[in-house]
Amino acid sequence: MKSEDANGSAESQSDLALINILSQRKHTRLRLPWYYAPSFLLLWVALFYAVVYPLYHRLPDSVLIADETRKPGEFVAERAQRLLYKYDRIGPKVVGSVANEVTTVAFLLEEVENIRSAMRSDLYELEVNVQQPSGAYMHWQMVNMYQGVQNVVVKISNKKSNSSSYLLVNSHFDSKPSSPGSGDDGTMVVVMLEVLRQISISDTAFEHPIVFLFNGAEENPLEASHGFITAHEWAKNCKALINLEVAGSGGRDLLFQSGPNNPWLIKYYYQNAEHPFATTMAEEIFQSGILPSDTDFRIFRDYGQLPGLDIAQISNGYVYHTIFDNVQNVPIGSLQNTGENALSLVRAFANASEMYNPEDHSEGHAVFFDFLGLFFVYYTETTGIILNCCIAVISLVLVGCSLLRMARESEASLCQVSIWFSIILGLHVLGMILSLGLPLLMAVLYDAGNRSMTYFSNHWLVIGLFVIPAIIGQVLPLTLYYTLKPNDKISHPNHLHMSLHAHCVLLAIIAIILTSVSLRTPYLCMMSLLFYSAALLINLLSTLHDRGYFWVLMVQILQLMPFLYFSYLFYTFLLVFFPMLGRFGHGTNPDLLVALLCAMGCFFALGFVAPLINMFRWPKLALLGLGVVTFIFCMISVSDVGFPYRAKTSVMRIHFLHVRRIFYEYDGSVSLSDSGYYFDFQDRRLYRPLEDTNLNLTGLVSTSSDCDKYLMCGVPCFNHRWCKTRSSSHWLPREQEVAIPGATSLRLLSKTLLETPKLARFEFEISGPPHMSLYIQPMEGVEVDDWSFIRNMLDEPETYSAPYQIFFAYGKDNSPLKFHIDFKKSSGDFNTPTFQLGFAASFVSYDYERDAAGLKFISDFPDFAHVMEWPTLYERYIF
Repeated sequence: MKSEDANGSAESQSDLALINILSQRKHTRLRLPWYYAPSFLLLWVALFYAVVYPLYHRLPDSVLIADETRKPGEFVAERAQRLLYKYDRIGPKVVGSVANEVTTVAFLLEEVENIRSAMRSDLYELEVNVQQPSGAYMHWQMVNMYQGVQNVVVKISNKKSNSSSYLLVNSHFDSKPSSPGSGDDGTMVVVMLEVLRQISISDTAFEHPIVFLFNGAEENPLEASHGFITAHEWAKNCKALINLEVAGSGGRDLLFQSGPNNPWLIKYYYQNAEHPFATTMAEEIFQSGILPSDTDFRIFRDYGQLPGLDIAQISNGYVYHTIFDNVQNVPIGSLQNTGENALSLVRAFANASEMYNPEDHSEGHAVFFDFLGLFFVYYTETTGIILNCCIAVISLVLVGCSLLRMARESEASLCQVSIWFSIILGLHVLGMILSLGLPLLMAVLYDAGNRSMTYFSNHWLVIGLFVIPAIIGQVLPLTLYYTLKPNDKISHPNHLHMSLHAHCVLLAIIAIILTSVSLRTPYLCMMSLLFYSAALLINLLSTLHDRGYFWVLMVQILQLMPFLYFSYLFYTFLLVFFPMLGRFGHGTNPDLLVALLCAMGCFFALGFVAPLINMFRWPKLALLGLGVVTFIFCMISVSDVGFPYRAKTSVMRIHFLHVRRIFYEYDGSVSLSDSGYYFDFQDRRLYRPLEDTNLNLTGLVSTSSDCDKYLMCGVPCFNHRWCKTRSSSHWLPREQEVAIPGATSLRLLSKTLLETPKLARFEFEISGPPHMSLYIQPMEGVEVDDWSFIRNMLDEPETYSAPYQIFFAYGKDNSPLKFHIDFKKSSGDFNTPTFQLGFAASFVSYDYERDAAGLKFISDFPDFAHVMEWPTLYERYIF
């Protein structure tokens, strides 16, 4: 009997094994041939390069001066380009330099007078004012003081209108050291001049006066715009703003900030922008503060409560703030694109009824985006909340109907189908985690091997390094499940359909959660859900849902629009971020950001596409092939191809100062007197790419060890960004003493004991170059009670702490700065050390010469490096 039972058991196991084999073969036969899988994947790659790539880089045909009579009222790019050549020839325009304060101001005034001479004086009145404001405000962690910076302000108004509501249009004409600034922001300067000219000769009048502000101290940072909005007589009448910026050179202009609130602004952009390029996601990213940039828009918003649009050209950020930001890198098509948008928006806002009382139209935000530059979509935030939630709920209902239909058409119960779907949903969540995790793991590994930013010059490397690992991670759990555990109670097409349903459910949950925390970016989820739900509804209403893989056809047709949009969107972000990572700082691994963007792009663009790899036979072979592609890309990336920098086109940014240090003790003796180069490296690779060049960096050390010994770690950090990284900066000693190319002075004018007990006032006067800094560090038992600077730092001790940085810059007015500081000392004895005072005088512009040793050091840098440098005197006193 035992033998018979054993034989029976063996036969049963053989039967089960045979059934499983037959079942697997049955499901394998239901799948499409494996050799179609590469074509399926390459189809989407081809769509990107055939549709997204050309539309993203498309620019309008330029209007030439010869065409003007045939195209009256249109922006003439050729004239703007001629002005840009003049602007470019001036060279770098640093605040306080002759080029900025004299030559460029004269250039602007001359061009405005040329416009006045051709103006319809019977219709319009044009007023010109050169403002030289002085003031101060808090810029992050420093007091930002300015004196006599310059604004060229032009107001054009309709003689027949009594409107006192002005439209403000802003750009800046100053630039960074070494950069002619033809992109940032010369492009927008000449665009504004041509827009002003077109407005002034137009037969069609406008209602509201327009103020064109050419501000002369944006790079300092943001000083001239603060001077205008807080001190100019026309500022109080400005009701709306168009801020024009450049974060590169050329390309299309992106609307990346709007408001605050005032959705009517987006309505006018929707109605009037001839070449729309905008996304709410860019606005939320920029306002999160993760980007190493800021614009005048913030000043107008915070100090003038001005609503407006912040628009910037974003292409070719590699030349931003470098010597290569010249007129040759500004395509004339970019001038035409921005000019047409700016001209139409200025005309529309100058006639907007909302300008009379913007407060009545200020409620709410807007959700907005363009589709490949072909059309623009916008709706209010309230409408967005309703759309997100309704479409999410509808999609969940449709998924439920589909699962019910599968249960009816199969041998399984609804309960069994629900269990299987729950398993697939869990695996899809795991796939989402892997699609994020694998690219992030690649980023960590490359950073650990000092190979970050390999894609910096060759963008296509991200395909193999981050995009393909994201696809593999997204699909791998489901592929293993379908392969290792086939289901003979439900057809494979239905089983596969569940994986797309799982993505739909996940998107719906994400949309509801992000909407509940008042984000507007969930429109991405809504868009994806909308098209998938539409396909699912059509399949359910027809017979396609139950006819094998026929449902795939409708899903993929309707996924074309989301795929094109998401590819376009994340391609935009990658092109913006790639060059920015060259100035992102060395404290954060930039590959993590690129990996995250690639993973998110794959999640949205391919979420309803990638799982269909399982529609083909041997899907593991397809994933293996993708793995091989990643391996090949890895091998390429660690070769010379993966070296991040290229001469002239994608340079390594290096900021350093030629520093002369003198540290005085309380008794007047000198405790430190030396010279050296103070480096603030701009990207993750620090100095390592320079090690195999002719540049001698022997003796380079981190400043971290000096932070406990010296004020500000012993270095004259220039502004808040430099000061933020002072403990991780580097110092290279130099044998020759740095020659300081100008006179400086810090004088103690008086020391007075005040009537209030334990208080003393120290009065000082400083003079020197147009850029100076003070660093104030009270001794133990001492605190600053008051000073002549703005009091924000003293009134908000939970936000600001010593050492305090005071940044001071001037334009035309170079008179000495007098200030006082009141100290409170617990002992009341002011005959002992009370505080340390650091004084840095920075000779930034090329009005000041570099010494021979410094010029030799600069010339030793390799051609793939771009240096921004200047001499600085740093003195430390103890009073």
